[in-house]
Amino acid sequence: MKFLIATHNQKKKAELQRILQPLNIEVNTADDLKINLSDVEETGLTFEENALLKARSGCLESGLPTIGDDSGLCVDALDGAPGIYSARFAGDHGNDDKNILKLLEALKDVKQEDRTAHFVCAACCAFPDGTQITVRGECHGVIAFEKKGDGGFGYDPVFLVDGKSFGEISSKEKDTISHRSKALNALAKELRRKI
Repeated sequence: MKFLIATHNQKKKAELQRILQPLNIEVNTADDLKINLSDVEETGLTFEENALLKARSGCLESGLPTIGDDSGLCVDALDGAPGIYSARFAGDHGNDDKNILKLLEALKDVKQEDRTAHFVCAACCAFPDGTQITVRGECHGVIAFEKKGDGGFGYDPVFLVDGKSFGEISSKEKDTISHRSKALNALAKELRRKI
């Protein structure tokens, strides 16, 4: 079954494909399908609202079941920031290095035990019949004092779980604990009931 994912991020696509493949779901980006989608303004106040905006827009424009997600990092010492603004925390959308530098600077005087944080992923699948499924996954950890590892993307090199950053672990390991894998596994469970 062909699904659209409302992102241009190939790393997100690969992660989705690994998790949804057992359901015989073929995950495609708009580029894969050679269709143009409108850019969706993320005006929601929650991860779930932004995921739904992306999924609905992609579904309406493509006619395909569409998965949208919104994810981010919530740092307790920063009152939950960067939160829904994670991708543009330093101003430029998707500039991972600048976002990490701004985060580490904001936490430079925060002790290790107070650097707790969690990643959130809300995933929504909108269907052409108007129905939708929305799920959420979280992964709790701490923020490192410096980048560790060169794997992953986004804040992965500074997000530690059990002493290792998401930038240091394999994709397979990450798929067992990450916020996105938890959300997508919950989505897969709901999709089994739907398709």
